Amino acid sequence: MSDLRPFDDTRYVALTTFRRSGDPVTTAVWVVTHDGGYACTTGATSGKVKRLRHTARVELAVCDVRGRVAEGAQRFTGTARVVDDPEEYASIHAAVTRRYGIQARLLVVWSRIGRLLGRSAAESAVAWSVDGPA
Repeated sequence: MSDLRPFDDTRYVALTTFRRSGDPVTTAVWVVTHDGGYACTTGATSGKVKRLRHTARVELAVCDVRGRVAEGAQRFTGTARVVDDPEEYASIHAAVTRRYGIQARLLVVWSRIGRLLGRSAAESAVAWSVDGPA
């Protein structure tokens, strides 16, 4: 794990994953510290999960809620993985709930309703370390 800690005090990170073609796809995610690095929760069948199953390389930057990265903002490279262990997922989910409070709780309720209606998949998590500046 890296000792770089660029996302300890930010609420949103622009997480860029890569398609098999190499094309980048950037998504704004909530971020929590986890196991010497960082993590976020996401849908188990989300695009980022699918992309990380074949390419662990990610790029990261501080962003706003809409995923906009400020001009000149420092960008970082990292290595990510999908969290498959239920206990590790539970730990990340608890950290997200603590950090994002009512927002996280409302998202959980919304996801459960979606699953009941067959419109939403189970939850998963992504964990990553920061390797260095991009």
